[in-house]
Amino acid sequence: MRTYTRSPLASAGLHAGLLLGTVIALFPPLWLVVTSFKPKNQAFSTALVQDFTFENYDHVLADTHFLDWFGNSLVVVLGTTVIGVFIASTTGYALSRFRFPGMRPLLWTLLVTQMFPMAVLIVPLYNTMATLGLLNQPAGLIITYLTIAVPFCAWMMKGFFDTVPVSIDESGRVDGLSPFGTFWRLIMPLAKPGLAVTGFYTFVTAWAEVAYATAFMTGEPNMTLAGGLQTFVNQYGADWGSMTAAAVIIAVPAALVFGFAQRYLVSGMTAGAVKS
Repeated sequence: MRTYTRSPLASAGLHAGLLLGTVIALFPPLWLVVTSFKPKNQAFSTALVQDFTFENYDHVLADTHFLDWFGNSLVVVLGTTVIGVFIASTTGYALSRFRFPGMRPLLWTLLVTQMFPMAVLIVPLYNTMATLGLLNQPAGLIITYLTIAVPFCAWMMKGFFDTVPVSIDESGRVDGLSPFGTFWRLIMPLAKPGLAVTGFYTFVTAWAEVAYATAFMTGEPNMTLAGGLQTFVNQYGADWGSMTAAAVIIAVPAALVFGFAQRYLVSGMTAGAVKS
């Protein structure tokens, strides 16, 4: 087998490129953290922290509705993730294992729903939520986010279930399990990578979305974190210290979820890319 040896110049260029990419990726979040520990009058200073302070964090946690926003976001995210993963996994399993009338149109429908831009959907969804009395309600945002996450995740889970041998389903039926029992007791334990990717995508969709959260939730106590952050920088002024402190706190749960799911992400995202 022929081996390829990289020249010193190519190796130096590769490492320089990787180093530059790392700096570009890390600089924005690093500067965000640095700014959050600066006094408000030094927010635009290019120097590193000279007068280290927790003033911005104290203000965000004690003088604003940040904890209300955090609680609202937590309810919306947990509801969206749990319901979204369950619906996407059952839909993906059904599309992978069963043949039924309307299956192909259903697959195309799931795909087509991802092609409409948010600007087109936000008005009809707003009118629907207003008619159902779900504006300013976490349930309204949960339903909205499910319409975004479930179609994509169902396609992703179908690709993952296609890689699980059908013989496992057949052995479950031989042992007397129902189709749902086979899915729940035999297939789901094998689907952890796919479930991790689906859960992470659904979490990020609900945690970081801004447009629907701003339009559907009004009044500071009802806002989620995405909408609440905008109150720090608006047409009347800009409080960059509070903005950066809140952004750092918001990033912590996302980092924890990523740390929990990252060992499954690569295998889950590549599952279904090739057929065995």
